[in-house]
Amino acid sequence: MHKGKLVFAQLKEHLPRSVFDRCVARYSGSHAPLKFSHWDQLLCMMFAQLTSREGLRDITTCLRSQSTKLYHAGFQGSISRSTLADANERRDCRMFEDFALHLIGIARPLYAKDSLAVQLAQTVYAIDASTVDLCLSLFAWAPAANARAGVKLHTLLDLRGNIPAFIRITGALISDASFLDHLRLEAGSFYVMDRAYAHFARLIKFTHAAAFFVIRSKNKLHYRTVHTCLVNEAAGVMRDERILLTGRYTRIHYPAQLRRIEFFDTKRGRTLIFLTNHFELDAAQIAQLYKSRWQVELFFKWIKQNLRIKAFVGNSANAVKTQIWIAIATYVLVAIVKKRLQLTATLHTILQVLSLSLFDRVPIDVLLLKAVDLDDEIEASQQFSLFENISGQ
Repeated sequence: MHKGKLVFAQLKEHLPRSVFDRCVARYSGSHAPLKFSHWDQLLCMMFAQLTSREGLRDITTCLRSQSTKLYHAGFQGSISRSTLADANERRDCRMFEDFALHLIGIARPLYAKDSLAVQLAQTVYAIDASTVDLCLSLFAWAPAANARAGVKLHTLLDLRGNIPAFIRITGALISDASFLDHLRLEAGSFYVMDRAYAHFARLIKFTHAAAFFVIRSKNKLHYRTVHTCLVNEAAGVMRDERILLTGRYTRIHYPAQLRRIEFFDTKRGRTLIFLTNHFELDAAQIAQLYKSRWQVELFFKWIKQNLRIKAFVGNSANAVKTQIWIAIATYVLVAIVKKRLQLTATLHTILQVLSLSLFDRVPIDVLLLKAVDLDDEIEASQQFSLFENISGQ
């Protein structure tokens, strides 16, 4: 019988404990809990994410069934339903937010050399938001439209590795475009967005910061053409022109020139219109950049399908945000392990293997190196094609 470490213990070794302790100290005060630490809370909730537990009773029952292995897995305190519930309700969610953002900072350099759909040296980000629906009677603090409740995940996704570079959690009624106010723009980087973000008073900030955006144009845009460029119709480019906005407010909010590109999507038989403040890149590459934005949709779909953010284990705003931030931390942790162990299996397959093996005593590299043989390539390709049928914005 193998006497090595449990898979869960090997997985948590990729979590920087000292950083987590500093995050805790920042928000928890000077007195640490004795029986159920913040580290125990993190491990319990990560276990719930990795094994798709649905509720507090489900989490604690499964963990206590492995009581002889919990210490070796890294748990030090006693685990109970009421203790975990109180921790999620009362302990400041910002400590888990800071820790998740630190893990993102670890993951992004690991994927910095991954290829993109468009061969660019610059960083390319996709910006989008996704709403998680809630029950209004239980989550009255998060009202949404049509007598519903919900929280919105605003995400800046680095398309190299599909690692979230920045995430903001708000109520569902907060506009998508307001997310742009919270970004630290990087000079030379590309930001790809749908037309929900076509707010020109905010987009001018990209130009001032020497950053580039690619965005779908709204249908009724008032402008005049300054210069028309030659186009490659064989590549689907119908028009490529420099314009100035002439709308009552848009000409004031964005007085600089823009590039307007009409592109015909032969697969779906429709014309798409893009706006960008980059004038050198080939028009077909601009269209390809926008197509790569669907990776952020895949990210949201992957998070909702594979991690537990639909069935919440608490009703307060703090408990919901705690669960979401730990879900994101779990996603990034798996991405870090995938790159550090040089695994070629998909994150979905790695999660499935881990969900059944957390309390096994087997080297994690041996376990996950075999995961590539379990990938269902046909199913993966079908899952991606779902997004080719989304109309988007």
